[in-house]
Amino acid sequence: MGNRKGCFEFRAACRLFGAAAFAVFASAFFVACDNGGGSAGYDFEIVGDSSADTSQPSVDASSDALASLPSSEALGPQSSAVEPPQSSSDVAEPESSNGNPAMESSSSLSSSSRAPQSSAVEPPRSSASEQLLDFEFYTGADISTVQEYERNRTKFYDVDGSEKDIFTLLKDHGFNAIRLKTFVDPKAKYGYAASGCGHEAEAYADKEHIVAYAQKIKAAGMAFLLDIHYSDNWADPGKQIIPERWRKVSSSDVLADSVYAYTLDLMKALKQVGAIPEMVQVGNETTPGILIHVPNSKTDCWGNGVDKASTAINGDMGTASGKANAAKYFKAGIKAVKEVSPSTKTVLHIERIRQSNTVTWWMTEIFKNQKVPADVMGFSAYTAYGDGAPDNWKSLFQSVTSSYPDLEFIVAEYNGGDSDNHYKFDGSRKRTNEMAKGMNRWIGTFFWEPTLGGAWGPALFDWKGSNLQANSKAFEEFPAQ
Repeated sequence: MGNRKGCFEFRAACRLFGAAAFAVFASAFFVACDNGGGSAGYDFEIVGDSSADTSQPSVDASSDALASLPSSEALGPQSSAVEPPQSSSDVAEPESSNGNPAMESSSSLSSSSRAPQSSAVEPPRSSASEQLLDFEFYTGADISTVQEYERNRTKFYDVDGSEKDIFTLLKDHGFNAIRLKTFVDPKAKYGYAASGCGHEAEAYADKEHIVAYAQKIKAAGMAFLLDIHYSDNWADPGKQIIPERWRKVSSSDVLADSVYAYTLDLMKALKQVGAIPEMVQVGNETTPGILIHVPNSKTDCWGNGVDKASTAINGDMGTASGKANAAKYFKAGIKAVKEVSPSTKTVLHIERIRQSNTVTWWMTEIFKNQKVPADVMGFSAYTAYGDGAPDNWKSLFQSVTSSYPDLEFIVAEYNGGDSDNHYKFDGSRKRTNEMAKGMNRWIGTFFWEPTLGGAWGPALFDWKGSNLQANSKAFEEFPAQ
């Protein structure tokens, strides 16, 4: 605690005197400031000056766009987590739609059995010069939770009953890309893997797990979309909770430095093992903004029930200062990604496609007013959350494509379910892919968690004891290749 102020004074000296200051003072301050390279022992990462490159244009507080956006509290959580679709604290914790025996037993296993078990794919050797995969279209799936099943030695079976690792099974049905979520410190209090929250067996979705699993994706010859939540728990329209180790930060410049340093460290770790992502999401469902909230004594395991952080640092898109802060944080994350891998596409991600005025407002503010230099715009598209069927999305998707000729686009999350754990088998999953493929500069779709069912719709797999088998009817829309 005591040496953090000194570290920031050192950083300020480097800003003032340039590189010479670093050469003179670095050795004296290294031991005091390093503390393991920004590990969870610190409330923030200590990095050099990145604020000069993340400075923002002035924001007009009288902008008409403010009137078109609901408050961040009104933007209830929609889709991004295995969690209740509402944000109220009286909603019971959801259960897996199909029994999910593997998840139920995960906390009972000893830490000695923590390595993923089921995939027969061997990780590749480290390759700093790895070439990214450039598929014409990324047909993807977010399989983040599969890591937890593999810990319990869950096996996967295709529609014909043949056992396969998850990557081979999905590839055999036309998938060529995998999306993984990551949290800053899921073991922190109020984190995804906090004690008593059902995922505490391991620090799932932390850097170590992401790096290990990313190697399997690459070894399988599949593209990789890294979804950075910039939180210790689910980040979505209902909550964007600042990670525990950054909560003592009182300056948006310092918080931007934390975003930059964390992202840079994560990208370097992936590069070291030859697992650079083809795409990186800088934030998850950031319709209300990013790094907005702090937990309180009533915050639950899903991150529901939070307070806003101070105006000086929160990235709440409902305020002029928050918009500038949010843009600063997006730019800091993008800068870090590009420094490690200039070819990796950076993605911003929102939901709320049923409200075209909100999409128009958000994209105008971020891309035209704040000049955030992302490569790809991603959307969540869930029929079960009131977004309508794929045919209803086409007009909006065509409109944003026309308005932003320098952007590419993806459906970052979809399921097709029409209500809680229900799907009409009306072909909407297939139409989501076909529609996106048919539009200019739409480069991918990502089915959200094919092994999970819930309010967003049902899974593509069924539990058979402690194992998962591809549902033959569901996979009719993803036929064997």
